[in-house]
Amino acid sequence: MQIRIAARSPRMVALCLPRPGARYHLSPPLPYVLSAGGAVVAEGLADRVVLPLDGLDPATEYTFATPGSTPFSFVTPACAGLVDIRDFGAVMDGPDTPEAAALNAGAIGAAIAATPRGGTLRVPAGTVVSAPVALRSDLTLHLVAGAVLAAPTSREGWPILPARDAAGQMLGSWEGLPEACFRAPLHAVGAARLTICGPGTLDGGGDRGDWWSWPKERREGARRPRGLHLVDCTDTVLMGFTIRNAPSWTVHPQGCDRLTAACLRIEAPHDSPNTDGFDPEMCRDVQILGTHFSVGDDCIAIKAGKRGPQGEDDHLRPTERVEIRHCLMERGHGGVVIGSEMSGGVRDVSVAHCEMVGTDRGLRIKTRRGRGGRVENIAMRDVTMDGVLTAFTANGHYFCDPDGHAAPVQDRAPAPVTRTTPGVGRITVENVEIRNLSHAVGAFLGLPEAPFGPITLRDVRVLSLDPAARPEPPVMADHVAALRHAGLIAEHATVEAPGHAVTTGGLSLPSPANATESP
Repeated sequence: MQIRIAARSPRMVALCLPRPGARYHLSPPLPYVLSAGGAVVAEGLADRVVLPLDGLDPATEYTFATPGSTPFSFVTPACAGLVDIRDFGAVMDGPDTPEAAALNAGAIGAAIAATPRGGTLRVPAGTVVSAPVALRSDLTLHLVAGAVLAAPTSREGWPILPARDAAGQMLGSWEGLPEACFRAPLHAVGAARLTICGPGTLDGGGDRGDWWSWPKERREGARRPRGLHLVDCTDTVLMGFTIRNAPSWTVHPQGCDRLTAACLRIEAPHDSPNTDGFDPEMCRDVQILGTHFSVGDDCIAIKAGKRGPQGEDDHLRPTERVEIRHCLMERGHGGVVIGSEMSGGVRDVSVAHCEMVGTDRGLRIKTRRGRGGRVENIAMRDVTMDGVLTAFTANGHYFCDPDGHAAPVQDRAPAPVTRTTPGVGRITVENVEIRNLSHAVGAFLGLPEAPFGPITLRDVRVLSLDPAARPEPPVMADHVAALRHAGLIAEHATVEAPGHAVTTGGLSLPSPANATESP
């Protein structure tokens, strides 16, 4: 077993402990000993592949030892100074009022300003209710065990992030377009070398405020905030914390480069609207490692912006090189999803050694005419799925947006190929084990003018079917047949699956004469 560092900060590291056949969980758990200077500082059982270790000292050499492995030594980074938010007047376990939240936000802002470059700002145990806080470069925010940084219940005085900055660059966003949105409880714009870590919790307050009651609307001219919104940041580390109850998407890196997320726990009630877990949008070089998802929408949704209604595209950038390893996706509409905002293009995505339980889909690609962009070089390997409805889907007729049911989106006749025609290229799936399948192994509904593929599935094993499953359409498009316990079905898509029969056609039903009306 080759141990490696997944992420590190002055007081915390995440170690990757790969074993043959291990995905998210380690079974049986591995006993380990952590020592420094020849003295044992911690002992325990590692029950997951990506293991967080907190309570370390900066600039210290540690040795991690576990049976069957060569002892692994590492050095924690130095820390330029430690500041506690209480030093500047933050009140723990105080009232949840707009006044108290504003005072705490001011205190935390002052503490951030006083933390030296390369230093650490500590949030101690207890709950601190704070209005939105902006983070900066060269900062480590450390949430100790028992710490909860919570958004207030009330929206009174909540600041708004404009759609664009003074230079016209995209700031606020909503579903891939520049748009004013409320600032996230924790956010950063243009920060470099920012780390957020520790075993504490970020609570977005979606369950306490009114955010979930107006999911597609605006208030005060703004859309709902994210839980953690990172805009145009570089060299970011997110490690070890729980983030829950976001007003909308939970973690939203937008235009970020070189971001690592390790050992997070991302939570939202299953019926909370649009509470995606982790949505990297127009980002490059992203790693999502050892993270546990249980959310109200997609667990991971990889995006690349959306063209405006008149074809506006000046804000678009591609998403490239996303690596997802050793994660656990529970519930959620999809385990790993690409789209539907993919106008900038998404390429080079790798998903491996993951467990998916009770997600509606395993790997899901969704787009529609008018998006443009291309999805290319997507790979999924060594994944287990239990209780999924349909394991693999790619849908070119996704009925999103106000015109989603209109004929230009849903018509199965070829349309002219333009720059707004989306494309889906090479997809490779290997070594996937499926239990309790409901609707279909795979449903691939491409565009007649731009067929999807090649899509290759090798060593996909269906071990059991859900006997209680009821027939339902496997993709969100109009005029789609309801399926139950089906295999692979492809329409306007090239699918190769040794050992599996691929049914060509039959996924779409005859459309009514007036296809512009919603069903």
